[in-house]
Amino acid sequence: MIAAPVAAQNAATQELRDLIPDSAVADPESWANQGVPADVANQEDAPPEVDADSPLAELPEMDIAWPDNLELPEITPLEPETDIQFVDFDSAQPQVEIGSEERISEELVLVFPTDTTLFPQRDEFLSRFRALSTIEQLNAEGSVGRLAAQSREDEALLERMLRVYGYYDAQVFRSVGRAGPDAQEGDPQTRGEREVRFEILPGKQYRFGAIDLGQLPTTGADYGPLRDGFGIETGDPLLADKIEDEQIELGTALSESGYPFAEIGEPDLLIDHQREEGDLTLPVTPGGKYRFGRVISNREDFLSSNHISNMARFEPGDTYKLSLEEDLRQAILATGIVGSVEMSTVEATPPANGEPGTVDVNVNMTEAKLRTITGGLGYGTGEGFKAQASWEHRNLFPPEGALRVRGIVGTREQLLGAVFRRGNLGGRDRNLTAEAFVSTIDYDAYDAQTVSFVANYERRSTLLFQKPLSWSAGVELVATGEAPRLADGTLGERNTYFIGALPASVLVDTSNDLLDPTSGFRLGGRISPEISTTGGVQRFYIRGQIDGSYYLPAGEKVVIAARARFATISGAPVEGVAPSRRLYAGGGGSVRGYGYRAIGPQNSEGDPTGGRSLTELSLEARIRTGLFDGALGVVPFVDAGTVGNGSTPGFDEIKIGAGIGVRYYTSFGPMRVDFAVPLNRGPNDDRFAVYVALGQTF
Repeated sequence: MIAAPVAAQNAATQELRDLIPDSAVADPESWANQGVPADVANQEDAPPEVDADSPLAELPEMDIAWPDNLELPEITPLEPETDIQFVDFDSAQPQVEIGSEERISEELVLVFPTDTTLFPQRDEFLSRFRALSTIEQLNAEGSVGRLAAQSREDEALLERMLRVYGYYDAQVFRSVGRAGPDAQEGDPQTRGEREVRFEILPGKQYRFGAIDLGQLPTTGADYGPLRDGFGIETGDPLLADKIEDEQIELGTALSESGYPFAEIGEPDLLIDHQREEGDLTLPVTPGGKYRFGRVISNREDFLSSNHISNMARFEPGDTYKLSLEEDLRQAILATGIVGSVEMSTVEATPPANGEPGTVDVNVNMTEAKLRTITGGLGYGTGEGFKAQASWEHRNLFPPEGALRVRGIVGTREQLLGAVFRRGNLGGRDRNLTAEAFVSTIDYDAYDAQTVSFVANYERRSTLLFQKPLSWSAGVELVATGEAPRLADGTLGERNTYFIGALPASVLVDTSNDLLDPTSGFRLGGRISPEISTTGGVQRFYIRGQIDGSYYLPAGEKVVIAARARFATISGAPVEGVAPSRRLYAGGGGSVRGYGYRAIGPQNSEGDPTGGRSLTELSLEARIRTGLFDGALGVVPFVDAGTVGNGSTPGFDEIKIGAGIGVRYYTSFGPMRVDFAVPLNRGPNDDRFAVYVALGQTF
């Protein structure tokens, strides 16, 4: 490569300012007035001097003549308008007094009209704005510029929110910083440099104009109730929230009136500022009316179609309701043997000749884990330690035929038993339970070795479905060898009792929770006619019991709970009733502070012998604390109870216990520990008692 000469490099890099004469830099105007220099003007390639009045040369490829002699028509002047009325804007605009301040924070102030009737939604508006405000949610971290940017976001938010409430002509005035240089310290108009102020003029609230609900009128006789259920009429305040709420309500009304395939499109709102109204169009497609047809299971060997149909709260031919379909889905989940359920409606016959069609309900299920092993530990003064365990298969005998084997090992009780349960037998939430077990019990009152069979047909509450009315009826067969505790602490003669009973019960429950009620009441009764044979002597008697509890909320964190129980055995003397069938009081679920079954008639050694009547009363305050995120509570309580030899419940020789408990609230119910002392302690009563269990006492 050959290098270029240095001179050539200098010429190529010469800058433009090197070509400007020094005289032009010193005096630009004088230099410009000199014109073109003579030596440049006389050059052959110098541009010719042009006369301003000379005609333009013909443009190449232009064949249109220049309009040199074009004559334009004379324009006729308009006649002056004499009837124009000009608006006096000062008098046309309403005079609104602004000055009612609401301070959101140190950085944020909203100012509303003093007349609250001009914006009656003020409190609700403020609550929503606080939750959505960019200034409130984000910290400007000392930056006035960032605060100004956030204030613009909040200004747009205020304008959107005002339109939500129907104020489409609202004005929002934003200011950031001090009110002015003349503001004095302490002056209410004085604002800090980091303060944003919004002054709001809501204007007039728009109203609904025409309302078009698409094809809803095609529902015929159902149109009236459905239209009445859509709570927006012409002339109502134009509230965007109301549109969304009523759209949901209309969808619910359609699904509850026999229209499973109804569709509702997105609402369209056309604002007319001249009328100050908004015309609402809601595209509704009812899709035809239907009745229930069949229920079809995808697993006939697991839960058959017939079994699921017995669980449904509807019959074929009933008007379709989405809530009944959802209720059936919840009932299937409540069996405990289904992991997931998908319900779908399929047209079986279309509507015809003015008659509704029919839809089948398809049930697609997956199995849950069917085997469960559980265990638990407990302790109670008088009961000692107790360990429980069970194994269960919840669908060993389909459909819903469960088998559970359970056992108890404790310092005073041992048990081994098997329980068979058939769910939803003969109807929804109706269960057959049969249990056979053998047990040994060593209490202060008696020692018992028992073989028992119990069967019940019942309707009970579950954790998913707490029922206002429960009932049960059953049969009980018992063979038990029992020996009373003698005065010297030894066991007396063991007698064998053969007992047959027909127990029945009913419970009315208006409480709001099965494990941790905070309001409502429960009232239940139980009666059991029994026949007992021992030593060739046969006796007939009736056991009866009434239970009631009431729950009263006393503030956000306190619940007052009260309980009463009265029981009786009529028709036989105390010695004619097996010790295990007599009435006892005392313990964690009875009168706390006393030993288990330690209240009532006693022998000379102070051991309980049981009685024929019982009275129990309890009162406690369940107080939630702020500890452990509100999961910890304390419960001061007082219990009272008595047991008598007569058959009429009374208050003779009543025993009273008091104490305090701790509750730890979990997702499956409260865990409780109670510490109690007997207030009128007998010679054989302990100084205190401790109880540990799951769930509230009552």
